[in-house]
Amino acid sequence: MANSRASSTKRVFINNIDSYSSRYIAQFLSSCVVGESLDDADEEEEKHPASSKDTFSIIGTVVDKDGEKLNFASEKYSLLSRDELLRCLMQCDVIVYNITENADLIDEATWAISALHSEIEHFGAPKIFILLSPIMTWAMTKPADPDDPEIPLSEDDYRRRRPHPNFKEHTSTEKLVLKLGKTKKSKLATYVVTAGLQYGMGENVFHFFFKAAWLGQRSSVPIFGAGTNVIPTIHINDLSRVVQNIIDHRPKTHYFIAVDESKNTFEDIVKAIASALGSGKTEMVPKEEACVTKEVTETDLHYLSVNLLAESLFLKDRFNLRWDCETGIVDNIFTVVEEYKRTRQLLPKKICLLGPPAVGKSSVAEKLCKYYKLQHIHVQEAIDEKIRKLEELLEENEKTSENEEMLGDAQNQLETLTNNMLENDGKLDEQQVINIIREKLNSMPCRNKGFVLDGYPNTYVQAKDIFRDENIEAEDTGSTIPSYSEVLIPEFIFSLDATDEFLKERVRNLPQSVAEDKHQTQDEFTESLAKFREALAEDESVFDYFDELEIHPEHIVIDSVDDCENMVVLEKIIKSVGRPLNYGLTPEEKEEVRKKKEEMSQQELKQKQVENELRETGDNAEMAALLEQWNRNLAEVKRQEHEILEAQSVPMRHYLMKYVTPTVIQGLVDCCKVKPDDPVEFLAEYLFQNISED
Repeated sequence: MANSRASSTKRVFINNIDSYSSRYIAQFLSSCVVGESLDDADEEEEKHPASSKDTFSIIGTVVDKDGEKLNFASEKYSLLSRDELLRCLMQCDVIVYNITENADLIDEATWAISALHSEIEHFGAPKIFILLSPIMTWAMTKPADPDDPEIPLSEDDYRRRRPHPNFKEHTSTEKLVLKLGKTKKSKLATYVVTAGLQYGMGENVFHFFFKAAWLGQRSSVPIFGAGTNVIPTIHINDLSRVVQNIIDHRPKTHYFIAVDESKNTFEDIVKAIASALGSGKTEMVPKEEACVTKEVTETDLHYLSVNLLAESLFLKDRFNLRWDCETGIVDNIFTVVEEYKRTRQLLPKKICLLGPPAVGKSSVAEKLCKYYKLQHIHVQEAIDEKIRKLEELLEENEKTSENEEMLGDAQNQLETLTNNMLENDGKLDEQQVINIIREKLNSMPCRNKGFVLDGYPNTYVQAKDIFRDENIEAEDTGSTIPSYSEVLIPEFIFSLDATDEFLKERVRNLPQSVAEDKHQTQDEFTESLAKFREALAEDESVFDYFDELEIHPEHIVIDSVDDCENMVVLEKIIKSVGRPLNYGLTPEEKEEVRKKKEEMSQQELKQKQVENELRETGDNAEMAALLEQWNRNLAEVKRQEHEILEAQSVPMRHYLMKYVTPTVIQGLVDCCKVKPDDPVEFLAEYLFQNISED
């Protein structure tokens, strides 16, 4: 093992740095100091102050050359020829080839180590080649001790490893890398790191389960198969630390298993994800159903089906690892979830809409919820939902006769709410309403996606009670500013303002049935409006509460009669809140958008066809009118020509009648009398004689 610290910047090549695994390894190494893992953190700071630290310089290839800018890479290349790639590798001190994500890279990795080995005499300095390979190269390996299958496999067993049938090429590449590293170790040191299923940051193979739990569109998160198989895992940052340690230490051991200490089953992992991000409900489904969804590939299913007990003895013995998640994903699920949401920008939007009755809060809230995929919290709807869920829970548990404690608790809650409503003329008292709203705000959908609080709270006291931090007592704060929960407090407060006259006119124009449904009949509206104005006139109003917390309400005046859908208001709010921070459109919503675009396109096409037909009809009518006019003009011209010809032919006719016609007629008469053999010759002779006589 090396004892001296590298003193200069190392150029580290990593393939496909725009993929999940390689990206975070490259990003991690770009922030590491060369040789940092050789010392403890405190010693490192003392011996090497920040000004003298040299970090790794990342050189990488990318699949998408026009993709996201990767600031952690000093150089990046795409579509390199083999000669260009070899020149790039020769200029690097460390070459990391990651084949854990894409089997198509096996051929390139095999070529890379072979090409480097053939150029070993031309190395200007020693090089390190690290192959990152998937744990699937161990998938079919028999237990270390057949009599005790609970004993995990370790690096000592790597010669007896047996791969999954689909990962035999990975194993061959591992063997080649180790073989070529034995020839001239001083010039080319080769290492193989077999990594467990990687998690952390934005997730990869486990992303389907994180997304399903976050969206909450399924009643439960699926577990494909029995779920009893043990899955070896490692956090992506911990895998990055393994690579860092190999570069810094250049150890004599050349084969490593990189897994955390967990022995979590597939079921353990999915349940932890479902509980931390969703309702906690899971269900076993056949593996065949996994192939139905496009989000789970066949390769993913192979990874999720692995059943292997493995441990990393060499990592503990030879390296100085400062783990992020040494005990695994289940024990660190809440940290991993926060990391996941931050990386994928799944940040909740928390909005509170306030304003007088009939101003349009609910219609705006519904549109905001649809646009941002938020939870709509309306007081009466929240109360109805709470009662309905308690009734459903009681009915379900009575049928199964399970969980008597839960059954008793639900029964007590329902009785409390029912009795409270009986005592208050069908309405819940303020404290019960606050409890229900707080419970709703604390629900996973609200925590994950955010919410629009519709028309509540109305008073300073209500706001203080709803958003209080349960972990802090009022007297413990030592501050005049009220304590509040970061999870519950809204980020944006909008007050929709309108004059009483405008609101009264809007209510008067409502159909009677709509007014009754919205509780905005004349008497109800007048009473509600009076209460709202009275609450704002108090010494401490709900707006004062938010002002004290430096969350200043934005007031939006509504005075347009034409904008009944409040689209102008919606645009102003969206401009203030910003873009949605979620997964975007679901496949169903994308299909709906596609259909709408297609319908609009068809409508536009039909409109153009109608316009063309009308244009053609107009053109045809105009052409017919022109043709008719042309024919009339042509007939008139012919008539005039005929008259002219007639006028011109009169003298000629007179001449013929006087000098030509009598002679010709007489010749024809004589011809008829004689009936000669050749009448034409006879007539010609007759005319000649008569001309001579004349």
